[in-house]
Amino acid sequence: MTAVRNEFALERYRYILQQINAVNENAHRFLALYQTLATALVSGALALFVGYRRWNVPPATARGGVIGLLVLVTVVAAFTGTLIVVGALSWLDFRNEECDITDEVVGPGFRKRPRPGNFLRWYETYVLLFILVSLITMWVLTTLLLLPAMR
Repeated sequence: MTAVRNEFALERYRYILQQINAVNENAHRFLALYQTLATALVSGALALFVGYRRWNVPPATARGGVIGLLVLVTVVAAFTGTLIVVGALSWLDFRNEECDITDEVVGPGFRKRPRPGNFLRWYETYVLLFILVSLITMWVLTTLLLLPAMR
């Protein structure tokens, strides 16, 4: 019975390590998703800013379009941020389960438990900061430069 239990623990441990790796890779995918969609939407807003007169679009409609595109960027940023936070919480859960298995099979303290207080060392923290700073920058530049110029 002990052999079956150890084999099960080993398979579970492999699964947990696979899930931890997948969570780590997903953060990069989410950042790529944000960068791609934000670039496309902001490009659309800039194209609208540059071409609204030539296309005979009323300034109020063009301003509304630019704001609408930035709202979409904000929604994409919120969605991406949510996925990253959920991924970090999943990572913490998987790491704790990894520690539970190693404590039981190998011995207590074999792996140190993750500490959420170490969030400054997590790359997810800086991905979230990048998203937040880029979003704020887009809104500030649009509010101060683009919208006033669309008269």
